[in-house]
Amino acid sequence: MFQTAFQVNAFQNDAFQIVITPVEPTKFGGDDAPYTREELKRLKGIQKKLRQAEEKRVAALKADAENRKQTISDLVNPKPVANKQQTNIQSNQEVSVDIPSNLANIDRYIANLVTQQQDLQNAVLIRAAKLRLEQELAILEIKRQAELDDEEALLALLL
Repeated sequence: MFQTAFQVNAFQNDAFQIVITPVEPTKFGGDDAPYTREELKRLKGIQKKLRQAEEKRVAALKADAENRKQTISDLVNPKPVANKQQTNIQSNQEVSVDIPSNLANIDRYIANLVTQQQDLQNAVLIRAAKLRLEQELAILEIKRQAELDDEEALLALLL
């Protein structure tokens, strides 16, 4: 009987869970759209570079994994160096300097592209908010002028 009376998600756990998502534009580019042609061109360029960087990152991950496999297999099962028997045994291991991988550079590049994309989208949203505020200000100014005209008309009638 009371099974449907209480909903588990009826209450918020936290007062800061309210998320306002911005309205996505329906048009891209043009006179009435939020993006200008230059911004749209720049956004597409950033997205293309981001896609290419992600592909490079995947390729670098695969190459890194293959190199790691090869290194481990060489350490576990070393290749024979010579067919003749040696009296002195030499170690096959080398001391290598830790060189930062190409993966770290690609990750920094991707982070930079994502930041540029977010900056561009924020600029578009700020410009749209500015236009909206200017329109509201113009409406309020028109209402103020109408009230002043009404007051002047009343004063003119009274005098």
